[in-house]
Amino acid sequence: QVQLVESGGGSVQAGGSLKLSCAASGYTNSMNNMAMAWFRQAPGKEREGVAFIYNNDGRLDYVDSVKGRFTISQDNAKKMLYLQMNNLKPEDSGMFYCAARWGLSGSRYLPDAYRYWGQGTQVTVSS
Repeated sequence: QVQLVESGGGSVQAGGSLKLSCAASGYTNSMNNMAMAWFRQAPGKEREGVAFIYNNDGRLDYVDSVKGRFTISQDNAKKMLYLQMNNLKPEDSGMFYCAARWGLSGSRYLPDAYRYWGQGTQVTVSS
């Protein structure tokens, strides 16, 4: 059973930076075979995907609202997923979750396409 644990959230002012981490455990296959994503959920809103990675073939993707500001990366040796967030805006605030599934097949940003989820880490950006 894959387990995911996020960390790194916090409170920052607009224009600041945070780096989120997601520690993966409970599996023996290569992390390269995992499709992984970061999702964001603001209060009263649906969970939305913001960044996607499938390291097996180097696929990276970002939603338009975070392009040029967020960077997703993965360290297979450490079994870690990261999200570097720069130039943060108040609208970036919310609970951030990492999600994973085995294999590429499936939507990049549909929550139901992911089997494994972390508990979330809170990001608050003040203006």
